[in-house]
Amino acid sequence: MQVKKVITYVAVAFVVFYLFTRPAQAAAAVNGVFDGIIHGANQLAVFFSSVLT
Repeated sequence: MQVKKVITYVAVAFVVFYLFTRPAQAAAAVNGVFDGIIHGANQLAVFFSSVLT
């Protein structure tokens, strides 16, 4: 259980460090993640509309 907590703190520290040192790249990464989620949701919608018609 202790290892999980340490890994979580290290990950949070890395994210904070990345946000402060490279904010433009961090924003691009977040945009990329959201674009991937939106693309996946669109593909699911296409699948279900094809199945239901």
